Amino acid sequence: MRYVNGMRGSVVAVVVTSAALAVAGCQPGVDAADGGVTPSGAVSSAASSTPGAPKPGSSASGSSSPAASAPPSSAPAPGGSAATCSAGSLKATARQAAVRPAGTGTGAAVVEFTNVSGRTCVLEGHPAVAGAGNGSPEMNVPLTVKPTGAAAPVKVAPGGKAWVKLTFVQVQGEADGYCVSGSAPVVYPTMVVRLPGSGAYQVALDDGQFAECDDTVNVTAVSAVRPS
Repeated sequence: MRYVNGMRGSVVAVVVTSAALAVAGCQPGVDAADGGVTPSGAVSSAASSTPGAPKPGSSASGSSSPAASAPPSSAPAPGGSAATCSAGSLKATARQAAVRPAGTGTGAAVVEFTNVSGRTCVLEGHPAVAGAGNGSPEMNVPLTVKPTGAAAPVKVAPGGKAWVKLTFVQVQGEADGYCVSGSAPVVYPTMVVRLPGSGAYQVALDDGQFAECDDTVNVTAVSAVRPS
């Protein structure tokens, strides 16, 4: 992450400016949705000192833990099928993806969701994503989400995991870099990722920060297979 380390100083002004755009919620495939993406399940313990959701389309430790105020788990569906995972049943962490676009920004990240409850639950769909300005979820910039791949229910047993991959418009060049579109690169300390029906989670990368262009992200549907 040469780019991230090098641009923290010069890009921080952009981050603060973007963060000031306080945003409405978002939903996959459009510029706003879901009624807002401030982590409802609690912000992660991210960025040790910076607690940090999405435009259509989630601390320093790279993990997020649902808050005590998270909504209760829904009751099992008729017929004994598993219910949708509630915000309080998941823990989220993020790491840079091994396969990502060429450039000096983040490129792509894999967000991992672990079922920390005592019962099997289901995740399905594409997430909404927002950059958390200054690492604060209430100062977020929803990203425009472009869903990829078909969505299907994923059963997650206690202790089991599911994943989504976020691929950003990559920053190019050296030092502070540049965006091919002509816009200025932006760095976010954390991202807030909202899963359909399962709350929002603030996550920080295990190494560096999120650097991207154009406030646009391609997202995969929740998968039982870890993306590369």
